[in-house]
Amino acid sequence: IGGFYIPRAGGSRAFVQDIRNNSNGYPHFSTILLLHEYAHHFLISSSRFAMPRWMSEGAAEFFASAGFHRDGSIWVGRPAQHRANELAYAAKVSIRELLDPDLYEANKGKRYDAFYGRSWLLYHYLTFSAERQGQMTQYQVAVLNGTPSIEAGEQVFGDLDQLEKELNAYARQKMYTFDLAPERLTVGDIEIRKLSKGEANVMPLVMRSQRGVTDEQAAELVVEVREVAAAFPDDAAVLAALAEAEYDAGNDDAAIAAADKAIALNPKLTNPYVQKGYALFRKAEDADDQDAAYELAVRPFSQLNAIENDHPLPLIYYYRSYAERGIEPSENAKAAIEYAAQLAPFDKGLWFQVAMLQMREGRIGLARRSLQPLAFDPHGGSLADRAKSLMSALAQVEEGTKVGGSGLVQTRPPANVEAAPSPEADTLEEG
Repeated sequence: IGGFYIPRAGGSRAFVQDIRNNSNGYPHFSTILLLHEYAHHFLISSSRFAMPRWMSEGAAEFFASAGFHRDGSIWVGRPAQHRANELAYAAKVSIRELLDPDLYEANKGKRYDAFYGRSWLLYHYLTFSAERQGQMTQYQVAVLNGTPSIEAGEQVFGDLDQLEKELNAYARQKMYTFDLAPERLTVGDIEIRKLSKGEANVMPLVMRSQRGVTDEQAAELVVEVREVAAAFPDDAAVLAALAEAEYDAGNDDAAIAAADKAIALNPKLTNPYVQKGYALFRKAEDADDQDAAYELAVRPFSQLNAIENDHPLPLIYYYRSYAERGIEPSENAKAAIEYAAQLAPFDKGLWFQVAMLQMREGRIGLARRSLQPLAFDPHGGSLADRAKSLMSALAQVEEGTKVGGSGLVQTRPPANVEAAPSPEADTLEEG
């Protein structure tokens, strides 16, 4: 997990006992693991721009080694002592291998190597080196503009052999940290509540459900959730979990019924509205009166919007209530989908959909900016290829030219699979 080997024996007890700092303020192993993964979560969910792998892992390690002190201060960028043995004894990973994923994969052996440790060391060095101040930002900007990582490194860092020497020397030096005093930190209200007995029983099933399930897994999981719901028929959280499990299993009416019961018991829960909306939208696809069906389907999302007005799903499904009927979305619906993308910068399929909308309206420059993080995502796969192709084509299109008549991205739940553009989305047509 996060480049760590996790011992099986006695793991749970040790994990619980170690969620605290030791006497010198350096976090224990299990705290480091949690902070590493949370750093990934924060960096990925708060930005549209994907980092090269070395930079992503280096950043996660940089923040994972933070120290938390009793006076409320935090030390960020402390030496990653948990990587010391790796840096000393594991198979070496060169600067060029960090910057060139293909070269790293070609040279990677079966033995555990120092990729994580070296990624951290380079990230730390570029953060604190006075001589190289600003270079990490310049490198990232170059990558975000489409320059391959190794070329961006050569352009920004210069002689990579010299950087290798500096990095090796840096590993043996004393290191700077950021010492954030309590008065510089603002901590919001923290609320903790005990799970109800029903919630505690259904939580392992919720975790499996929200991780994403296949049709076969959904059919098995819903049986288990039904058993918990039978034992706790008046627990809104359990009924919300049941609504999700029924939806995943393809049982729309059962999902709606469970969601309605959950809402009646606790109208502040958000997931029942989501699952009811999902089910109603799926039913609307085959409805005889689609106008009435989609008007009904969007209501749970409108109710959710009243509870949490910066939740992206109500905005997305408001737009879809038009698009799925093949009618021109209202100006409010168009504004809603663009705002939803801002609220969910990590949703690549949603941003592709926004770019298609902007193309159809002739906002060519804006469409290209929407596509850029997708096109130059180092891990973007086929979606990156499509976005890059569209950006190239749009470079020849004058601003104000309305392009394309289709290309709706189907962002259908469950959201465990990244949305993919429709097959015709690569074709540019004036219209």
